[in-house]
Amino acid sequence: MIKRLLSCVREYKRDAILAPIYVFLEVVLDVIIPLYMGRLIDRGIDQGDMGYVVKIGLVLVVMCILSLACGTLSGRRAAVAAMGFGKNLRHDMFYQVQTYAFSNIDKFSSSSIVTRLTTDVSNIQNAFMMVIRVAVRTPCMLILSMVMAFRINASLALVFLLALPVLAVGLTLIMTKVHPIFRRVFKTYDRLNQVVQENLRGIRVVKSFVREDHEIEKFNSVSDVIYKDFKKAETIIALNNPLMNFCAFGCMTLIAWIGSRLIVTSHETAMTAGQLTSMITYVMQMLMALMFLSMIVMQIIMSRASCERIVEILNEESSLHSPAEPVHTVADGSIEFDHVTFSYSRNAEKPVLQDVNLHIRSGETVGILGGTGSSKSSLVQLIPRLYDVTEGSVRVGGVDVRNYDLEALREQVAMVLQKNVLFSGTIKENLRWGNEHATDEELVHACQLAQADGFIREFPDGYDTYIEQGGANVSGGQRQRLCIARALLKKPKVLILDDSTSAVDTRTDALIRKAFAEEIPDTTKLIIAQRVSSVQDADKIIVLHDGRINGCGTHEELLQTNTIYREVYESQTRKEER
Repeated sequence: MIKRLLSCVREYKRDAILAPIYVFLEVVLDVIIPLYMGRLIDRGIDQGDMGYVVKIGLVLVVMCILSLACGTLSGRRAAVAAMGFGKNLRHDMFYQVQTYAFSNIDKFSSSSIVTRLTTDVSNIQNAFMMVIRVAVRTPCMLILSMVMAFRINASLALVFLLALPVLAVGLTLIMTKVHPIFRRVFKTYDRLNQVVQENLRGIRVVKSFVREDHEIEKFNSVSDVIYKDFKKAETIIALNNPLMNFCAFGCMTLIAWIGSRLIVTSHETAMTAGQLTSMITYVMQMLMALMFLSMIVMQIIMSRASCERIVEILNEESSLHSPAEPVHTVADGSIEFDHVTFSYSRNAEKPVLQDVNLHIRSGETVGILGGTGSSKSSLVQLIPRLYDVTEGSVRVGGVDVRNYDLEALREQVAMVLQKNVLFSGTIKENLRWGNEHATDEELVHACQLAQADGFIREFPDGYDTYIEQGGANVSGGQRQRLCIARALLKKPKVLILDDSTSAVDTRTDALIRKAFAEEIPDTTKLIIAQRVSSVQDADKIIVLHDGRINGCGTHEELLQTNTIYREVYESQTRKEER
């Protein structure tokens, strides 16, 4: 796990190496300073040698300045390395998420991925900064101060060792109690993020049903769980300070008492006042080092859960891959389903699609009808290989979709999903998702085919009109037509409309279908619809029921042979007559 995370340091490796080097130099200077302080007291002040006092005083000033400079440089390098490390982590995670198949996204959930990209990365970033500074400073300070203390008076320095077992037991107990709580907290963060996302996405529904109080209660319940867990964890961690203070003041008291007795009883032959001053400073440095060590331990405990969650994202392999020697050219828009069975999960009790056999010639217009849950969307999502079949095969242009380069296949299969998504930016910027090099004339032509040009020109800024996030400032029908235009700009061999004209009126729907027939006759068009009128002119219509093809034929053939189609047609016809 650590090796995987450290691979994200990359171009900031130099800063990550220089930071601990400067820290080490700072520690060396900090350890030497008490030694010279003791000499200044013993040889200068006690003996009244002002020349020696001035000389040592200047040396101490220089060492303090150098120590300050090393500390400043280490802080700067550590900050650059940690911020860069965090940036690379976010980049690698986001890049990895872009390679995921839908099944991988379903595994983590979008709210969990957002939490890992934000909160978890911040935790690791802070831990990394602490590790390359404090985690280097602490053992160096501990070891060097201990060496210097034992050089001054070994028996007195042993007092410090009495505190080690107390600290070790205390910190171990704190670690074992706190880590499970933090793991639980970060999972609860995922739930909190999900609640907020759902609320913001569906804020219009919340307000229309006057469910603000319910949403607030739902948010507060999750927030309270986080509060209680953090409170419990911080309460346990808070025990660290009194434990450290007990050890620190206990050691200081014992050393001051024993040292002063040695000075008095031996008449400064066993220990001098300067040596006692140095000893007290060294013991304080050792205890401070242990205090910082405990802080590092606490930070690592907090970040360990975040590390595990981030590595999960980084190590997750997409369930979809381009083959070793992929096909890069899609010959035509012909589509064939050969005994296709599909499940979203390998452990599912019942497949979503069962033994589907279907042949569509290039350039045909195919309508797909079926009730809710009949797997219409699942069927068409197999064509651009958003999911892989469980059994059988799907062929486009005579080639199994699993043999294509994924990018090449999806460039030739344009899909307007059931949930139309526009991104914040101008209409032109949104349309150019279909073709980033499209000219203004091509944008206008695509919008004319999708019956979008008329309402766009009514906007004061026309094609430069700014679209809010999610297309919040355009109607559902306008959003659908913009998404269709965006798909047309790809000039695909296969165009899939997944119930993408449900929000437009029947006249506009008919004009879109007419434009398709006249302008893109060679493109294979698959139209999922709820209205029979949207597909009755298709070359063939597929009726899905319970994951199986219940009927296939023209409008007239299905009226004669298929009960489901006939019932849908008659019910819709009666409604229109009313």
